[in-house]
Amino acid sequence: MSLPRRSTRSGNRGYAHLVEVRVPVARVWRALTDPALVRIWSGQDAEIDAREGGLYRIGKRNAGGREAHIDIFDVNRRLRLIYLHTPDLPTSESAMVDDFLLDVRKGDGTTSLRLLGSGVPEAPSWDPLYVKIRLGWEKYMARIKVALESPPKPKAEKKPEPPKDPPLPGLDY
Repeated sequence: MSLPRRSTRSGNRGYAHLVEVRVPVARVWRALTDPALVRIWSGQDAEIDAREGGLYRIGKRNAGGREAHIDIFDVNRRLRLIYLHTPDLPTSESAMVDDFLLDVRKGDGTTSLRLLGSGVPEAPSWDPLYVKIRLGWEKYMARIKVALESPPKPKAEKKPEPPKDPPLPGLDY
């Protein structure tokens, strides 16, 4: 009879997401790097110093937001974020990374937006956070696609109603 195997997980895990967006690559890039647009698809505060070495934060500082260092900033091609460790996270020896890669399909104006995430420890204490991050980016990628392909249309101006005839004395019943 063999003894039950104990699972010892070590190392890191990652995730990958791909979305095809039917807009030019510059619009997809702007959706990733313009804080006003990030607020639209994330529904959270955003602070971005859009340059290599800059800051990228989604969410409130010290209130569950994720803050990253912009490691690679290759306009319209690649954005790599290295997340800073915060005290509310379990301990870890690895750095979490999100790497956004943008590719243009020739001829049809479609941009492929890939996200490769890595560095999430395989320790059980990280399981809930891993699921939250992975599913969160899945949701965000879908929102980026919808926000760019179906932007809100401006409301049509209401035509002023013609003035009503004033009531005639004796006939206003």
